[in-house]
Amino acid sequence: MDTSEFKKSIIFTVAGMATYGSQGRFMKSILKKETGHVNAVLMAKGEHISEGFSRFDHFIHIIEGSASVQIDDNLFTLMAGECIIIPAHSKNTVSANERFIMISTIIKSGYE
Repeated sequence: MDTSEFKKSIIFTVAGMATYGSQGRFMKSILKKETGHVNAVLMAKGEHISEGFSRFDHFIHIIEGSASVQIDDNLFTLMAGECIIIPAHSKNTVSANERFIMISTIIKSGYE
């Protein structure tokens, strides 16, 4: 994963900024600060982000494709343009139903 931020004051498209890695997954930091981060995540069909547990709310916006998001015992299917907020302290898994691109945003404030 490249942890450097994108250059500021330039126009870019998330869909055109990266290619898939050797394992069908790519993550690029758009913004990374102590108070939170915004990442672009690209995944090939069948890839998934293993079950995680975040201490903070986690906003996901599907830019292209389709993904399944499991939050605790609830399963959601998100299509391009749709968003969901994974609540803090929830178990979650994100799986690619097809090739997809998402914006993942975590804000680390309000939980002090």
